[in-house]
Amino acid sequence: LEPRRFEEAVGVLARGMRDNPLHVAAYGEPAERRLRCHGRLMSGLFAAFPAQQPIGAVLEGRLVGVTGVGPPGRCQPTPVQAMRVAPRALSLGPRTAARIGRWTSRWSALDPDEPHAHLGPLAVDAHLQGQGIGSLIMREHCRRLDASRQLGYLETDKRENVTFYERFGYAVAHTEPVLGVPNWFMRREPG
Repeated sequence: LEPRRFEEAVGVLARGMRDNPLHVAAYGEPAERRLRCHGRLMSGLFAAFPAQQPIGAVLEGRLVGVTGVGPPGRCQPTPVQAMRVAPRALSLGPRTAARIGRWTSRWSALDPDEPHAHLGPLAVDAHLQGQGIGSLIMREHCRRLDASRQLGYLETDKRENVTFYERFGYAVAHTEPVLGVPNWFMRREPG
């Protein structure tokens, strides 16, 4: 995914993940607020994590699906990167920022110690979900994992996504509620 498409990617991620259970818990109501909040947070992440190796799906010249992939050893924020993202979270209000902090801190604590490629976030534009675009992105991601013999890792807050990721060789390593929402932490062994 070319850097010129990052703003477009932020829109896809915000629309595609607007109603994820964890985002409802973190950002609250109404849906338009979640869209705005997640877009602002994703914009900050793209700016702060230049090492990301995103994968995009383009249909008729328009980005319709995207995922971030954090390379081994670079998926967790450095102190400088965390400081770059913090103003975005704080701009969403103190309670929302605190919930984002609890969410990301817990995910960070569960991140594998061994080197891995960290998938996420992955989203397909809301009106195009269920048409194979996410599978296309996952096939490319798994091709890259296999070519480099890397461990894959991801988190999801949607039960239906667990089944989706299992089709690509991921297995649940841990489950735990985050902000009161069930979360699944999944690994794909090198292959």
